[in-house]
Amino acid sequence: MKEKAKILDQEGINRAIMRIAHEIIEKNKGTTELCVIGIRNRGVHIALRLAECIKKIEGSEIVTGALDITLYRDDLALASGQPLVRKTEIDFDINNKNLVLVDDVLYTGRTIRAALDALIDFGRPKSIQLAVLIDRGHRELPIRADFVGKNIPTSKKESVEVHLQESDGSDEVLIAEKE
Repeated sequence: MKEKAKILDQEGINRAIMRIAHEIIEKNKGTTELCVIGIRNRGVHIALRLAECIKKIEGSEIVTGALDITLYRDDLALASGQPLVRKTEIDFDINNKNLVLVDDVLYTGRTIRAALDALIDFGRPKSIQLAVLIDRGHRELPIRADFVGKNIPTSKKESVEVHLQESDGSDEVLIAEKE
């Protein structure tokens, strides 16, 4: 893939996450019964950053979790080889909680559908809201994010790459042309 353009740098990512944190607090009228769950892998890092921002704003700890959706994907049968299953870490009761599901990029909506299926296996939350750092369009399912860091119109010939310090050594969002 060829790098096309840097859309967000570290400052831009931090501002977007802080803005989303404010929006989450406003929509939920505070942090009572609020939990943040990130989709592995980069969604978990963003969820932890969101929880930290909410703590700075409100002064209260937010329960966080990590969700692996590998076995819930609708393309699992198409994958060659053995799928890499990571650990889901939701060690709290999600019943009657307001959950914020977090991912890095919203594209077709299939990852979110799989995440919703996985979450329901853990209980019945009061609500599930979706926060994404990037919404690039091209939905195949009727799924919409409640909180978006940045909308980036893309073509299907492009890919959006989110790099985060925790997993990639730097914070940036790039659009790359598929070869």
